[in-house]
Order: sequence, then C-alpha cells, then structure tokens
Amino acid sequence: MGSVIEPVEIRIEYVDWLDPRAVALREAMDAETSAMYAEFASGQSAEVTAAIADALTVDPAEIVTTIIAVDGDEPVGHSALRPVHLDTLDDRVLEVKKVFVAESVRGRGVARLLMGELEAIARGRGAASLVLQTGPLQVPAITLYEDLGYVAIPPYGKYDAIPGALCYEKVL
Repeated sequence: MGSVIEPVEIRIEYVDWLDPRAVALREAMDAETSAMYAEFASGQSAEVTAAIADALTVDPAEIVTTIIAVDGDEPVGHSALRPVHLDTLDDRVLEVKKVFVAESVRGRGVARLLMGELEAIARGRGAASLVLQTGPLQVPAITLYEDLGYVAIPPYGKYDAIPGALCYEKVL
C-alpha cells in the first residue's frame, strides 16, 4: 500500500517589497502580462507606451504591506498594498498591487487567500475601501474581483492613460 502524502497548507508571509521571493514573483507576473498584452502594446504610440509604463510603476517607498503565499518552501503568490491619495477617492483608500499566483497552484484558492489577507490588513489600518486596476485580458482576475464584491469604477489616477484599463473598488 502506498503512503498518502498530506497536502501542504499554503501560508501567508509578510515580507519586504524587495524580498527576493517577492521580486521573483513580480518578475514572473510581468513576463506573463507582457506576453499577454504584447499585441496591444505593439500598436501604441511612444507617448501612450510611456504613460502606461509610468502608471504601472510602483515606488517601493509607497508600499505599506507586501505578502506572499508559500506552499511548503515554494513562493506561489504575491500581493501588496499602497495608499491612494487622490482628490476623487477618500483619504483612507488603499490600492491592491501586483496580485499574482504561480501557474502551478492556480485554481487552489491562493488568490482568494491573498485578497482576504489584504482586506483584513486594510481593515486593521482603518481603510474605508480597497481599489485596484487590471486589464481586460485578465478574465480570471476580473471574475475573482467581482466574486469578492469589487465593483467597477472609472479609471483613477494615472490609470486613465491606459486604454481599456479596468478599475474596481470594494468598500470595507
């Protein structure tokens, strides 16, 4: 009789934005999304391309929390929060950044686990809501956000420079 291997619980770790595991997960995300949007990007002017790059750039000094999901010893998911200071949004708004789940564990609830942890962190910090930006080709992400109660809002901040940008908000 073969031995039964118990599944390893995926756990959340709080890390620095520059933690090498977090950096590697963001690099994997960037590679995946760059390939996904390559055709779209190739049709943009230099000005639009620069505006998109600027909108998607994250200043590590702005990040208030970075979390990773770990399966055994393997980092398999990433997300972070930063404050949003815009006239159109409440001062107590945090933005969800760089939600990514490794392909090897997709469908196991890792993204829900990450988002649930971010919501708990945001509530603990006194945030009124969470906002985020995604793209139209990221259908599983859109489905997840809507399932979690995020509602579409107009593009905010620099995201209005991204053609087709989709933005969402969840009141906490």
